[in-house]
Amino acid sequence: MQRILDIEHAIEQLSPEELHTLRAWFEERDAAEWDRQLQNDVTAGKLDSLADEALRDLHNGRCTDL
Repeated sequence: MQRILDIEHAIEQLSPEELHTLRAWFEERDAAEWDRQLQNDVTAGKLDSLADEALRDLHNGRCTDL
């Protein structure tokens, strides 16, 4: 927990420009982690049932065009 408090304190000391750079880095890191987890879930077949349900809905006319 102390490590987090140290990080919070360090962040509070950043200039606006440094904070902007940190935010951009964190957003990129977070997006990359999301992509990695999604790809792992796809590879593991965890989303297959959702895809099957969506295809059934499409086949049964329960979808609308965007």
